[in-house]
Amino acid sequence: MTAPVKLLDACTDSGAPEIQEQDITRALVTRLRKILQEGQTALRAAYEAKGNAAAMLRGRSAMVDGVLREIWRHFSLPGSLALVAVGGYGRGSLYPASDVDILLLLPDGVDGKHDASIEQTVGVLWDIGLDVGHSVRSVAECIEEAERDITVQTSLLEARLIAGSRKTFSTFNAKLRAHLNPLAFFKAKLLEHEERYARHNDTPYSLEPNCKESPGGLRDLQVILWISRAAGLGGSWRELAKNELITQGEARQLQRVEAFLCHVRIRLHLLAKRREEKLMFDHQEALAKALGIQRSEAKRASELLMQRYYRNAKHVTQLNTILLQNLGERISPATPRVPIVIGEHFQTDRDMLDVRDENIFELHPPAILESFLILQQRSELKGMTARTLRALWRARGRIDAKFRRDPANRMLFLSLFQQKRGLVHEFRRMNQYDILGHYLPAFGKIVGQMQHDLFHVYTVDQHILQVMRNVRRYTMLEFTHEYPLCSRLIAGFERHWLLYVAALFHDIAKGRGGDHSKLGMVDARRFCAEHGISAEDTDLVVFLVEHHLTLSSIAQKQDLADLDVIRGFADLVKTERRLIALYLLTVADIRGTSPKVWNAWKGKLLEDLYAATRRLLSGATPQQALGLAGRQEEARGILRFHGLRPGIEEAFWEQLDTAYFMRHDAEEIAWHTRILYHRPDAAEPVVKARVNQVGEGLQVMVYVVDQAELFARLCGFFSRLGYSIADAKIHTTRHGYALDSFILLDPSHQLPYRDMTALLEHDLIERLKTRPPLEPPTTGRLSRQVRHFPITPEVSIRPDEKGQYHIMSIVAADRPGLLHSIALVLSRHDVDLHTAKIATLGERVEDTFLISGKELAKTATLVRLEQELLDAMQV
Repeated sequence: MTAPVKLLDACTDSGAPEIQEQDITRALVTRLRKILQEGQTALRAAYEAKGNAAAMLRGRSAMVDGVLREIWRHFSLPGSLALVAVGGYGRGSLYPASDVDILLLLPDGVDGKHDASIEQTVGVLWDIGLDVGHSVRSVAECIEEAERDITVQTSLLEARLIAGSRKTFSTFNAKLRAHLNPLAFFKAKLLEHEERYARHNDTPYSLEPNCKESPGGLRDLQVILWISRAAGLGGSWRELAKNELITQGEARQLQRVEAFLCHVRIRLHLLAKRREEKLMFDHQEALAKALGIQRSEAKRASELLMQRYYRNAKHVTQLNTILLQNLGERISPATPRVPIVIGEHFQTDRDMLDVRDENIFELHPPAILESFLILQQRSELKGMTARTLRALWRARGRIDAKFRRDPANRMLFLSLFQQKRGLVHEFRRMNQYDILGHYLPAFGKIVGQMQHDLFHVYTVDQHILQVMRNVRRYTMLEFTHEYPLCSRLIAGFERHWLLYVAALFHDIAKGRGGDHSKLGMVDARRFCAEHGISAEDTDLVVFLVEHHLTLSSIAQKQDLADLDVIRGFADLVKTERRLIALYLLTVADIRGTSPKVWNAWKGKLLEDLYAATRRLLSGATPQQALGLAGRQEEARGILRFHGLRPGIEEAFWEQLDTAYFMRHDAEEIAWHTRILYHRPDAAEPVVKARVNQVGEGLQVMVYVVDQAELFARLCGFFSRLGYSIADAKIHTTRHGYALDSFILLDPSHQLPYRDMTALLEHDLIERLKTRPPLEPPTTGRLSRQVRHFPITPEVSIRPDEKGQYHIMSIVAADRPGLLHSIALVLSRHDVDLHTAKIATLGERVEDTFLISGKELAKTATLVRLEQELLDAMQV
């Protein structure tokens, strides 16, 4: 709600009494602002000295109570009105920077004659420095709004009278309770809970979790108490234990995990000096220090903090699952039914898997894996009962070396990969209750492990489970629209469950030091041997783990128009089955790092390399493998579709060499041809831009007589407009024209691509015609990831195998103007650019350029060039 006009900014000349009243109010505001400032300072000092989170939260709430009561008395509002605290403030838990949510409650039938006094009251609250969220409602309006909006109903459930009419407040409370339907409230909060989990990708293990809203955060605990309070089952963990919804041990554990989250949130507010709920990289190191966490020999303090946070979040989600289930059973008791027995050890209870004996996992440990297998095989089961989950957690230690050596247990574990449904849910459940980490100790070591790079947004274990999920989605009809090629390929792939095994092991060796792909393949080979996987399938899994980064690296860094590149990759994969498997795993892996890393352009690169390699493995000649003739024929078909007569393209195409046709797809070739076929010798620059046909961004074509410093000029122009270059195809025709193509992306997502095309075309043509002096690179704000996880720039310049060109590879942290800076250095050294392969992985840039120039042949000048490039790439 917009803040009302402040009282002190609305002075009038209405007479001496009004002026005197304003002076009194001004004095009150000054005094109360001082009380709040001094009180906040005292609360912080006490918290720093004693570390009592509850005292801090209660203390701020009590301090604000006193201030509000004084304001209420000052304005002498009618006795029938009530000032009510709601939300977190209502339950007396006010964090250092939290909003103060209040309700000005009116009895039914009151007219609007008090509006001015109410507005003045709220105005003063803003004047004294409180961030106020306020509403003004009658009792009837409160009830009506509560029935319509579950968020309002939840907030009112914690209402607490601060000042004013106790009678009005009691009437409101009685009516709210009378209209409250515990079952409907439970169902609504459950839906809200599921939506919140989905919004956070169903995981507490993002690298920057929200300590309030993420799964495993404070909201998970609050929703339990809201539901139990609505149902009259208690408003504290002790009361829930008394009502036998949880054990006394679980109540103590809930108090511990809640206290930790309270400390985290308090410290975040104090560090940020504002309402901050997200454990951003900017705060993690300082937060660890504030919580007394010291770095170890192997890990930063921030890493130890986050591991502790993830452990805490795991306990929260476990207890949340158990309590939601118990509350549901208590609020809506099912009609007693005879349990359906499932085998020797299990039965069904309200469509949930239940143990027949709570000690069965201790007495018969193989039942641990059997329970997950049953859930996969029986679609009617929605999960496990609370007592089953408790029993699983207690018995996780029974999965020891002897358990892992048992052939029957190995067979059970392997069968989990082979089921038609439930793979992702059950592996996530196994991880949640530490079953997976006990069965695979190597996996247990990467649970909660941070990834300090610039593109992963999940811990290692969660990234692995995300990749498994992505592979699984290829097999599901409802997701065939996402990646149709992947869905078609996996449909014909025998024993596709092997891809799940490869996904599980592809990053399992991270954090050990050394090449995690090489170390992981050793683990994968041992697993396959121990679990009776055939030699052929073992070789496939090991190959995928060893080379899970290879296809992506070649597609994004090497020239896919180079026959030797395709041939070398085909020699590596050897068979179509390996190629298909590697392609499927690579797409799943990239998609599982971060939503920002995957884009349609990157997907096209992977698909182009896959298609060319598959044609070569199928017996095509190298030229056929690249699809040159087919691409030209397809481009001709597009030209005919647009009404151009046959043969009209030939004169223009004679100026283009084979490399051009191999680097551009048929649609691009046809687009260029339609623009240029009638003006191959254009006297003035030709610039055309359009919305990218594959994914987001702009496609820009530049056609101009080749000129010095052209690439640097283009990079500078695009950078000034705020675009980053996602792809650049640099080509020189046989008759000396530059035909360059770019894919431009807007990192800020603020530039409307379609609206920018005409402006870009006009201004760039003028820039190319006038050739003004090159401008210095633009500077911009660095991302938080780059600031906290800096990358040491790397540059490598080496001749290609034919000795005709040099290949320049750079690795650096992405920043505004980076490519422009590199282009300026190349221009100063008269280095010509022939192709550019731009690969941005989150905030990490790994670009490859094909270059030529006299200075590249001399060691002294080459060293100077490399040093200048390193200087230009420094953040």
